[in-house]
Amino acid sequence: MKLLVLACLLAVAAARPEKDSTILKDERSDSGDGNFYYSFETSNGIQATKTGKPGSEGQSNMDGAFSFRLPDGTVATFTYVADENGYRVESPLLPPVPDFVQKQIAFAEEERARGIVHK
Repeated sequence: MKLLVLACLLAVAAARPEKDSTILKDERSDSGDGNFYYSFETSNGIQATKTGKPGSEGQSNMDGAFSFRLPDGTVATFTYVADENGYRVESPLLPPVPDFVQKQIAFAEEERARGIVHK
């Protein structure tokens, strides 16, 4: 019986989520003119990269990706772009965009093409 309790305690300890993590990779560069890059990875499975450059309207344009481990052990991955056209993210974990939202986006694009701007 004591052996069974010990085995159960060891199993629980081994399955315990990792609370502390260490940085395995940390790369950064910034040229000071709006162009930058960073990439990092931690021991608990978090990864991220981002590249930035100046945008045509004074903003920073960025693209990148990030991922992390879900409780079931699978990896959630997201890629994104942020630029003059807003923030767009993709992932197989995200649900499809509903039709009514697609229609609103198309309507806004039509207005923008006609020069209509809402402030």
